[in-house]
Amino acid sequence: MKSISISPRPIIPLLLPQLEHRYKISRLNHRLPLLHLDSAGGSLLLMASLNNHNHNHNHHFRHADSTASLPSSAVAKISHLKAVVLGDAPASEEDDVVLPSHEFSRQALVPSQQKYLEMYKASIENPAGFWSGIASSEFYWKQGWGDQVYSENLDVRRGNIKIEWFKGGITNVCYNCLDRNIDAGLADKIALYWESNEPGFDATLTYSQLLQRVCQLANYLKSVGVRKGDAVVVYLPMLMELPITMLACTRIGAVHSVVFAGFSSESLAQRIVDCKPKVVITCNAVKRGPKTIFLKDIVDAALIDSANKGISVDVCLTYENQLALKREKTKWKEGRDIWWEDVVPKYPTSCDVEWVDAEDPLFLLYTSGSTGKPKGVLHTTGGYMVYTATTFKYAFDYKDSDVYWCTADCGWITGHSYVTYGPMLNGATILLYEGAPNYPDPGRCWDIVDKYKVTIFYTAPTLYVTRYSRKSLRVLGSVGEPINPSAWRWFFNVVGGSRCPISDTWWQTETGGFMITPLPGAWPQKPGSATFPFFGVQPVIVDEKGVELDGECSGYLCVKSSWPGAFRTLYGDHERYETTYFKPFPGYYFTGDGCSRDKDGYHWLTGRVDDVINVSGHRIGTAEVESALVSHPQCAEAAVVGVEHQVKGQGIYAFVTPVEGISYSEELRKSLILTVRTQIGAFAAPDKIHWAPALPKTRSGKIMRRILRKIAARQLDELGDTSTLADPGVVDQLIKLADT
Repeated sequence: MKSISISPRPIIPLLLPQLEHRYKISRLNHRLPLLHLDSAGGSLLLMASLNNHNHNHNHHFRHADSTASLPSSAVAKISHLKAVVLGDAPASEEDDVVLPSHEFSRQALVPSQQKYLEMYKASIENPAGFWSGIASSEFYWKQGWGDQVYSENLDVRRGNIKIEWFKGGITNVCYNCLDRNIDAGLADKIALYWESNEPGFDATLTYSQLLQRVCQLANYLKSVGVRKGDAVVVYLPMLMELPITMLACTRIGAVHSVVFAGFSSESLAQRIVDCKPKVVITCNAVKRGPKTIFLKDIVDAALIDSANKGISVDVCLTYENQLALKREKTKWKEGRDIWWEDVVPKYPTSCDVEWVDAEDPLFLLYTSGSTGKPKGVLHTTGGYMVYTATTFKYAFDYKDSDVYWCTADCGWITGHSYVTYGPMLNGATILLYEGAPNYPDPGRCWDIVDKYKVTIFYTAPTLYVTRYSRKSLRVLGSVGEPINPSAWRWFFNVVGGSRCPISDTWWQTETGGFMITPLPGAWPQKPGSATFPFFGVQPVIVDEKGVELDGECSGYLCVKSSWPGAFRTLYGDHERYETTYFKPFPGYYFTGDGCSRDKDGYHWLTGRVDDVINVSGHRIGTAEVESALVSHPQCAEAAVVGVEHQVKGQGIYAFVTPVEGISYSEELRKSLILTVRTQIGAFAAPDKIHWAPALPKTRSGKIMRRILRKIAARQLDELGDTSTLADPGVVDQLIKLADT
């Protein structure tokens, strides 16, 4: 199958410059160019209605494989890109874009660029009408909100930062996740598939069964004094009891704070002291791969630590995870510790709903801060509910028949928004996996995909084996590090068999849901680009002075105007909330990320702005150097950090993982450096190549660059907590190879 030559501007051409020009959407009155596949020749026709376009352009009709001119009112003549159509062939390094197939677009929720822009225009011109229409038609409200759908102040110069959506509206997220779907006829639909770390052990819950389990726990929590607004700390692995606990808290108006069950006792204690929970919920142990992790021991140490700091917890509800550890081998404190199995099943399987205001707290989730103290990100009820459900629905083109698997842990925001709440609010069937992705062999993920016929797979792309079918897959999602073009093509070609669109999502713990993401079926995709903003999101790129940049540019990514899923504060520290996110560029939410926008309006995330290296006055994004390195055919993965340099100020230090079967060598080192020099320039050439069997990552796929910086600087006594890594042993391997 040959690649198709297309023109870059007609992808979005006549509309997006105005769309991007400070989002003055009211000026948009063109019709969007439509993509058509010529069934006779298998090539692309790009056509547009130019009702209100600037007629100074030399318009003509361009056939992808023809130079024939057609009437001047058809499309603008512009330079060519190369494209491949979804399902036709693998995406090669020469292909600039991947086009949705006619078959996929025809059944998509957003089937065209024009439909996207119609919806986007409505969401920006009239956000109150757009979001209230979705909220009132797709969710249950005990009481509606007032005349004001939202209110906001994002400018510290005008007073305290404030964001409110649907205030006065009374609802409950658990009710919308479970009761509403059961009332809609989904009582017997599978809500949760659960796959154990050990092959051969699994379980299922229907929506009605899940509701019963949630109500039993909710009733127990009420019996031990948990009330609306109280905090509950959750330190559980990926058992079904984790989403059950989240939903039970939500049902009674309690505020859950899920802590990733890999954090150290010190980190857990820090969170307990900050939010002062009524109850801590954990399990005795979990197995990740062949390793047993004694979670209850970690909790015990954290509770001693927090008590020494003045915060005592009277109840530690502990689930017996029998596949990992029997209860008789579990350390126990009488009077405080209670076995889940001994008490929760005795409670009634129905529980009254605690109706809450849309602006009442839903959950706390702690994220790392530059000062070392975790930030307690607070999300509220109504806006988060509407936004996560809507982003899930459209970004994954969700269908009722889908089986959905997100590999993230519920200890991270991805697990909140896109394991539990977003999918369940849509009545989806969700897969939970307890264990390690490579246990007992590297093909475990694909065993699971084939076993459950997974159709939507949301993960941090990494290397897997390919001897599995994966034919059930329909849509792929990418989360974690910004995905570079080479990794994108691997994910598309190998994992998705060149037939699955990729929702390469950009968002943050603070945003609650996707902010910039492709919509399958709507947009041609450029490998490595997060594409365009989701409905209601107004991203802008600014320079150091906060001046908005138009057109093709690079700078600091900010967002102007609020969106329903935005976090409302940092728990107990609103001043830090304002200082961190709103003071750097008054009038905007500052994401902390760098971003480039190309001439076609596509967004390219370049990583955290503190991941910029200043080499002899040249500001170089680490992601740019990493993309150059991984374009080398013998480089599987790379991570770049800056180190002090006596002459240049900062030097470039690259951790490189060669592809399987390739040995470390001086020849490869020189070849990698030459690749960067060729693609970027001599100023960007790495000063040091550090061989890496693997990179230190969290289970959600984030590279722990803090650790890499310490190794690069040889500050090995300052590595800090490595317990959240998927494989802490990687750190020791990297240290041993430091001077190789």
